[in-house]
This record gives sequence, C-alpha cells and structure tokens, in this order.
Amino acid sequence: MPMNQQQEDIPVYLFVGFLEGGKTKFIQETLQDKRFNNGEKTLLLLCEEGEEEYDSSKWPDKDKNVVQYVIEEQEDFNEDNLKKILKESGATRVVLEYNGVWTINDLFENLPVEWAVYQAMCFVDSGTFLNYNANMRSLVVDKINVSELVVFNRFDKETMNQLEFHKIVRGISRRVQIAYETTSGDVSYDDIQDPLPFDVNADEITIKDEDYALFYRDIMEEPEKYHGKNITFKAAAARDKKFPKNVFAAGRHVMTCCVEDIQYCWLVCEWDKAPMFDARQWIRLTAKISVQRHKLYKGKGPVLQIQSLVLTDAPEQEVATFY
Repeated sequence: MPMNQQQEDIPVYLFVGFLEGGKTKFIQETLQDKRFNNGEKTLLLLCEEGEEEYDSSKWPDKDKNVVQYVIEEQEDFNEDNLKKILKESGATRVVLEYNGVWTINDLFENLPVEWAVYQAMCFVDSGTFLNYNANMRSLVVDKINVSELVVFNRFDKETMNQLEFHKIVRGISRRVQIAYETTSGDVSYDDIQDPLPFDVNADEITIKDEDYALFYRDIMEEPEKYHGKNITFKAAAARDKKFPKNVFAAGRHVMTCCVEDIQYCWLVCEWDKAPMFDARQWIRLTAKISVQRHKLYKGKGPVLQIQSLVLTDAPEQEVATFY
C-alpha cells in the first residue's frame, strides 16, 4: 500500500449481552431491514450460538451478501484469524455477536487496528438480569460500559421494578440509553431523571467526599461542560517520575462493582509546587478546569490549574463508590 494511502476503517456493529438476551432476534430483524442490508457485503461473526438460529431466507438478498462465520473458541478470536476470516468473506463491514462471558478488553486487544466499532448495543433478558448482576457483576459492568443502548427484553411492567433496573445501569454509565421491551413487543425508553448530586452549572463546584465517583465518571464522559469552572474536592495526590515537572495526579480509588476492579481514578493537575508530592498524600484542592490536549491523557482531557491546596485527612470512606 502506498505510504500516502490510508486504509479505510472496517465498520463493526457490536452486539453484546448474555445468552437468551435477544441479540440474535435483533440482528435478524436488522438484516431484514433494506435500509441496513442494502447489498453491502457483510460478515456476520458469531462468537456464541443460542437456541435461536438465523433465517437468511428473510433477508433481502437471501444470504447472497451476508457471510456467516462462527468462532467457538476464544483463542481463535485473534487479530490474525479475524483478518483471515474477513479477507475470505470479501466483506466490507462486520456484524459481531460477541460472547457474553468474554471481556470487552479481550475484544479490543484482538480486533485488527482497522476494525472500528461504529455502534455497540447490549441485550439482556430481564428475568435473569438481577441474578447476573448479583453473581457476575463484573461482566455486567463490562458489557454496559461499552454500550450506547441497553435493551431489557421480556420486561414485565406488572412484576418488575423499572427503577431497580435503572439504578443498576446508571451506577455503571450515565450516557447509555435504556429501553424496555415487553413480551408483547412494546418498547419504551427510560425517562427517569437522574440529576447529579452537585450543581454542574455553578461557576464554583464543590464535590462532597461521597460523590467523587459520580463526579469522576461525569467529567471523563463529558469534560466540555466543566471547562472554565472552578472545582473543589478532596483527593489523594501522587506523582510519577515520568510526569512533567509541574504536574501531579489528584484522584481517589474507585470501586465500580467489586474489590477486584478497584482502580486509582485521577485527573491531571498543574502546579509549580508539584514536585513536593513524592508519595500519596490527602489534599483538598481548588482548581480551574481547562479541557485541553495533554500527553498524560493521550488526547484531550480535563486539566486542573491549582488555585489553592492544603493537606488534609483521608475521607471516612477512602475507596469511592457509586453508592
């Protein structure tokens, strides 16, 4: 390939969730829709096989432009094999039904670099969701985190509490849309208001200790709405030898679902006294937020220009959670 010629992305339409969640049904209907299945050669890549099978006779071209391929073993889901399968199929896009017990991290580590996820949707059986969340919480978080839409299938409005489902999803992501499909096929979208516990429209924003996890997720998902605002919160400061001289990290350890997933969630801070932080110290800072490119973000992100800073005690609960 000539050096000045860039290879086009291969669009990937990603469908995640657990067995019997409704992925196959939705993909079947999508491929029956001429607005989507308009003749473009498509690779239908299946990483698990449920009870429901695809009926290609209902597709516009009777399967002529859709090539199905099944990957049963996770070790076969690797970059070289995926490239080989795509080349043999002659397809220019991929519809991927991903295995519910394989992690999203494994997905992105093995996708060829030119494969770009254009859309990600999660499908869940409402009758088993609460059980999955109680016993395999990390996999639930894993799938919802990457999705733009979560669809709860077989939702019974008479026996199921929509607020309970809403709270679980919103504890993972504020940006994902939530839809409920009943057994009769009616679909409704979640419209429960879920305001932040602090006023993001204020010029001076103060974050309570118990709200750090919500604040961190929100500022990383929608940093632009914090641009130019002043923020005050308590954090653990830290430095790394690789940091620029005037930069330190301010953040908290956050637990999304279980002890195993606790991680230090921090923001870039700029201050001329940054070198004083050689080990973790609890601080209370006030800073002005500027959304800009920074090498520690590998792109754009919120950079805090420190206005005032004092040492303080640790919060009552050192590990922040989503309640």
